[in-house]
Amino acid sequence: MKYIIILAALFVSAICKAEGSLSPKEKNVHKEAVLNPKREFRGAWIQCVNNQWTGIGRERMQQTLTMQLDELKRCGINAIMFQVRAEADALYESKMEPWSRYLTAEQGRVPQPYWDPLAWMVEECHRRGMECHAWINPYRAKTKGTTALAASHPYFKNPERFFHYDGLMLFDPGQPENRDYICRVAMDIVERYDVDGLHIDDYFYPYPANGLPIPDDASYGKYGNGMSRDDWRRDNVNKFIKQLNESVKSVKPWCKFGVSPFGIYRNKKNDPNGSETNGLQNYDDLYADVLEWVRQGWVDYNIPQIYWQIGHPTADYETLIRWWSENAGARHLYIGQDVERTVKYNDLRNPYEHQMRAKYDLQRSLPGVEGSCQWYAKAVVDNPGNYATMLKDSYHRHLALAPLMPWIDNKAPKKVRKPAIIATKDGPTLFWTAPKAKTPMDQAAWYAIYRFRKGEKQNLDDATKLVHITRNTFYNLPEDALGHVYVITALDHMQNESKGVKVKL
Repeated sequence: MKYIIILAALFVSAICKAEGSLSPKEKNVHKEAVLNPKREFRGAWIQCVNNQWTGIGRERMQQTLTMQLDELKRCGINAIMFQVRAEADALYESKMEPWSRYLTAEQGRVPQPYWDPLAWMVEECHRRGMECHAWINPYRAKTKGTTALAASHPYFKNPERFFHYDGLMLFDPGQPENRDYICRVAMDIVERYDVDGLHIDDYFYPYPANGLPIPDDASYGKYGNGMSRDDWRRDNVNKFIKQLNESVKSVKPWCKFGVSPFGIYRNKKNDPNGSETNGLQNYDDLYADVLEWVRQGWVDYNIPQIYWQIGHPTADYETLIRWWSENAGARHLYIGQDVERTVKYNDLRNPYEHQMRAKYDLQRSLPGVEGSCQWYAKAVVDNPGNYATMLKDSYHRHLALAPLMPWIDNKAPKKVRKPAIIATKDGPTLFWTAPKAKTPMDQAAWYAIYRFRKGEKQNLDDATKLVHITRNTFYNLPEDALGHVYVITALDHMQNESKGVKVKL
């Protein structure tokens, strides 16, 4: 606890130095907003490719995930990126692709007893007030560890649309039919599941290996249209990102689409506008023109994987987060944080602590940064270096709503109706009725509950007063509710917020 108190004091000190010319009242408001932002993306990746669930069965997997989700909720996480398609397979019921070996230990084998992990995860996330984003790997069709493909794998229907590279098999990004197919897979997920987002990671063209050439001569010869091969490959990925975003929005306009690219866009030695780094590059090596996607509005959020430590000799975290902040553009920028690497390295200014405080100071102080995503969820739960403890006691001490996305929708729903307190077997419970709505975009999807002392100013911008986020139209009141005022607001799918309705006790 003493360690946490010292960290909090140092954090406040850093913020105060940045407040410079503000008036005393403005300083207090600014400090509170930085320490306890009302809106912040707080995500965590839950992956399947580490084989944490392979063949363990429904009961054990649900027990493991329940434990993780409960702890992540305590850590203030408000969005889960759940990996459901690692290699043209499915951790959900699909008529297009086979069940994943990462679930059943054999690709194509139906889970026994039967269950649908994505449907279960959506329900469990929503029950805890979290968003659920379905995470797919678009181009990868076989990982290195996969020794056998199911007969229903898409490769066997159209083998000419794939290529092999360094032990992997991939959909050829140069073939338009593949873009269409992957978008149909995404649309199927979004249409049948109540996901809040569709998420892809950093696998586009394959990471270069030992100078091996990418075997796409045939598709380049057919579709190159006189472009250089590098520009043609980037154009293929650009077309896919644009089409995928449009496909998702055509099914559910409120479904967010985001990408988590490799942490370096370009090095300055290759581009005057690049970062002072010397690592692999999205633009040149993976043919991923991330800034173009942001400029064109083809993504709703961008989560660069800035997994390195502050002081890394070729990919310094501070250099990169500042560069991404400067190039955030008009879409949300969240920071991909590596939990284990963060606690492995000491703070350069204070060798007696690790780098979490320094990284969060940067994340919360830079313009354009709207939150972070933790790699990976289990690492948070394992709490190395008190990482989870610090989230709970400091950085995520209070709840946060999702950042607004006005380019999708900026109209708030109407107020909730008919609030009432009713005695139930669980004690006094606050009930209300959903507001009326003319279209799905206007419907209330979430509700926020605020709590104030009697006579206290009811400021809904104060995140410390936000006590609950729910999909339900009821809230079980705590034992000390008497003498307080509760305020209920309605939130649509984009978490635009209605005016509040007061209930006095």
